[in-house]
Amino acid sequence: ARVHVLCLQEAWTMPFGFCTREKYPWIEFAESAEDGPTTQLMMKKARQFNMVIVSPILERDDAHGGTVWNTAVVISNNGRFLGKHRKNHIPRVGDFNESTYYMEGNTGHPVFETAYGKIAVNICYGRHHPLNWQAFGLNGAEIVFNPSATVGALSEPMWAVEGRNAAIANSYFVASINRVGTEVFPNAFTSGDGGPAHNDFGHFYGSSYVAAPDASRTPALSRCRDGLMVCDLNLGLCQQVKDKWGFQMTARYDMYNQLFNDFARMDYKPQVIRDPSLGGGDE
Repeated sequence: ARVHVLCLQEAWTMPFGFCTREKYPWIEFAESAEDGPTTQLMMKKARQFNMVIVSPILERDDAHGGTVWNTAVVISNNGRFLGKHRKNHIPRVGDFNESTYYMEGNTGHPVFETAYGKIAVNICYGRHHPLNWQAFGLNGAEIVFNPSATVGALSEPMWAVEGRNAAIANSYFVASINRVGTEVFPNAFTSGDGGPAHNDFGHFYGSSYVAAPDASRTPALSRCRDGLMVCDLNLGLCQQVKDKWGFQMTARYDMYNQLFNDFARMDYKPQVIRDPSLGGGDE
């Protein structure tokens, strides 16, 4: 297929066992991002196929007491470790008990300049946070990959909207990637909602697609079968859309900078103008 940049699904080397709250055996999948066995394998494949590879893994950070992170490793087409990005936003909803294993990342919003474009990785739950998408755009991303592991009952109505909206708002391409199938675990667990215990996370609905900055998008892959999507992207479209719409030029970053600085203060007061006729407040 002559693919130049390949991105795999979130935590692609393992079942998504973070619903169980069990440390073992899932924590044993954690490995070094820089020189672990998965990275070593992907480095060989990158050299073999002259391909940039984004490899999302469970990272073991031995330099900091063996801390575990949800991490995407980026390998250049010459087989070198280019860098990594750790998941910025960690869900605490439904069966997504990921903070039992790892916390919010500390790598910012890096953009990796490769032989085939400037790429970034917004891991899974980060797609629900518009500022997360925006920060990658501010750093110059042309393609943002969103490797995910998300299930139908929770997020499927949002799936087709969020990646496409991010592509439009930030004038870059978005590749939304999801795993496929139902994973069953030996020990039952609950969702903390009073419902019965169960042994599966729900159905990972696949439906991977690519969205462009001009609001076009590809059809989605199957929601029940594994697949590989290969897309030919014209990265010049990013600048063409910026020139046409001027979203960045009209963004008023200075105004929002002041708002967020104020909002982060303990003494913040929302800017609400209340109709005196409602009563109950100061006249």
